[in-house]
Amino acid sequence: MDHAVSLVQAYLQINGYFTVAEYPIIESVGKHQFKTATDLDMLAFRFPGAGRIIPHKKSVHSIFAPDPVLGVSGDEADMIIGEVKEGKAELNNNARNPNVLRTVLARFGCCSTEHVDSIVEQLIHKGSTTTHNGHRIRLMAFGSIETGEHSYRTITTGHIVQFVENYLDEHWEVLRSAQFKHPALGLLMVLKKAKQNYKGTHL
Repeated sequence: MDHAVSLVQAYLQINGYFTVAEYPIIESVGKHQFKTATDLDMLAFRFPGAGRIIPHKKSVHSIFAPDPVLGVSGDEADMIIGEVKEGKAELNNNARNPNVLRTVLARFGCCSTEHVDSIVEQLIHKGSTTTHNGHRIRLMAFGSIETGEHSYRTITTGHIVQFVENYLDEHWEVLRSAQFKHPALGLLMVLKKAKQNYKGTHL
């Protein structure tokens, strides 16, 4: 998995999203012939009321509020179709291709065929929409550089790193005993443990 995609995935999972990374979109190019049209970096879904349960010595504390920068309330279903870049935070053409978006919405199972075209049109022009079922769907771009105003939301990877590091700091008493297999989160855990255990030497 791409390193930047892995970082964004860890961030979204901490914020209560179920994620699918680098999802391939297959298209027909002739009779009985197919090819991968594109890979969508991140698909994510967050159920209403999703939160993080952090155990403490005497009680269990539930934290339901996601990162405010995500722009999602805790009481609505939220779907993200995300593009991840190491450079500019912006969507490429494939992420706004109507055929690609129809395929993604079918993957989510969020809307019927009679509504899908209008939902795709709103996503392309407005960057977000709400389905007839009340599910919010948004286009989102992640990258290290802000690129100005867009119809869709952008979040920098710098903010994501700071958010995850703050999360680890806040709950380190509990998390330091855990072993994370996720590449990005596991690496940040290793770095934090290394810094805390390093006493330094003098020559």
